Amino acid sequence: MSKPADISTKRLISLAPDNWVKWVTQIPDVIVGEILNSEFQWVSRQSDVLIRVENPQYGKFLVVNELQLRYKPEMPRRMRAYAALAEEKYNLPTYPVLINILKGTNTEIPTTYTSNVAGLRATQDYRVINLWEVDVNTVFETPLPSLIPFVPILKGGENEFVIREALQILRQDEQLNQLETVLAFFATFVIESALVQEIMRWDMAVLRESPWYQEILREGEARGRREELYSGIELALEIKFGTPGLDLMPIIYQITDLQRLKVIQQAIKTLNTVEELQRLCD
Repeated sequence: MSKPADISTKRLISLAPDNWVKWVTQIPDVIVGEILNSEFQWVSRQSDVLIRVENPQYGKFLVVNELQLRYKPEMPRRMRAYAALAEEKYNLPTYPVLINILKGTNTEIPTTYTSNVAGLRATQDYRVINLWEVDVNTVFETPLPSLIPFVPILKGGENEFVIREALQILRQDEQLNQLETVLAFFATFVIESALVQEIMRWDMAVLRESPWYQEILREGEARGRREELYSGIELALEIKFGTPGLDLMPIIYQITDLQRLKVIQQAIKTLNTVEELQRLCD
């Protein structure tokens, strides 16, 4: 039985850091220095990778890479924080990049964080790369070995022939062959598990040990719990406040934090007016 692969972001990017940085920045003559420690005094993120680079036009700067399984609404604020922490620690300007792996909703993903408090503004731009929009041929032509495990979810990568081609590349390279687990995991999103098992020729139990699989599992459980809370809140609102209470549901559906939803559900029992509850939801 195969062992679970090391699929940390740092491991993937380190396979070909030069090509990776040129791809995410679209700066062809950028020179990669080293992958730096991304642990800060208060924050440590395994999915956040800092790379020190240099370019004749822009000088020395940091490329901040953040890979997300799915985009989350808090990412703009988080990108601002990572960019600022990296700049403060290494005294270099930053080029932040957010790479989203799986498509969630059709909501447009912002490329800027902004805030304005009493006329004092904070702005942080960052580049967004959605893997489902990346042409699979880019991976083979550039080449970008870091993206080969993601081939099934790239644009045009959802067929058996392309997945087999990606698998062959992985198995021919000692640095890449342990990444079969990742390729198999994402292949299950586009083709039947039985076919994935036939293509890979190994026990699918290995797949379930993958951190990606575990994260998806946790995400599914959280989504199911949210749906239960939404239903419970909706029923409680209808019983206590009728139609005016149900008018709050569009606002409540925007709340994804489970603990906050639990607080709202409990508050319906004690609050006397819809206005009081609306203030709690805002």
